[in-house]
Amino acid sequence: MNKKSCLNCGYTISGEFCAHCGQKTDTTRITHISLIKNDILGSIWHVETRFFKTIKSILFWPGKTAMDYISGKRIRYYNFISLLLILFSFNVLTLHFYEKFATKEAIPESSEVRIFFARYSKTILFVIIPMLAVNAFFIFKKVKLNLGEHFILGTVSLLGILVIFLLDDIVSFMGLWKPLSKITDIADKILFVLFILFPAITYWNAFKKSYSKPGLMVRVSILYVVMGIESLAIIAVLYKIF
Repeated sequence: MNKKSCLNCGYTISGEFCAHCGQKTDTTRITHISLIKNDILGSIWHVETRFFKTIKSILFWPGKTAMDYISGKRIRYYNFISLLLILFSFNVLTLHFYEKFATKEAIPESSEVRIFFARYSKTILFVIIPMLAVNAFFIFKKVKLNLGEHFILGTVSLLGILVIFLLDDIVSFMGLWKPLSKITDIADKILFVLFILFPAITYWNAFKKSYSKPGLMVRVSILYVVMGIESLAIIAVLYKIF
């Protein structure tokens, strides 16, 4: 029986992947067909599929998604930190174009939140997630997650907020057409409420099996009160500095 060697490292292989370097064992010579099918279309499909599946999971099952990632089920998800940076970039870009095309009268009051978010995006990136992580570490002590794991939960919360902001930007663009303005105003208010509630949804979805409903509700409420106080302090500091 002829033994097959990995084309990348020369290690003797069996199965679908090399146990030494991880390269697929069906790697063959590149042809024009394999280049299009595997390297180009395959890569795009793989990245896009995982990207959109991750966003869907974060929107509909944020807590479960975070807990899956924490428990080691990670290959099914797009890297959260990379996704965070991509969504931040998209938010800044869409807000820029919205402000470019919209008149001052067309910009709703709720968009001030998005403007503040975009203007201080770097500060928010480095402050909100650690705030959520540290506060949740003490408030949800029973689940015995470490700070790094709570950091993942905070990241998922912020990712959901960023996706909601992107949806809100799309709605706002649609609202520039006056016949749709009343509908988009309602949608904008709904999305704003979702933005406020998303961290609560995340922690409720993550810990609903670890606490009773009243106990979890109390803890989520405490998290919001503490985060509210800390956020007001940060906003006050930013206001004085800038």
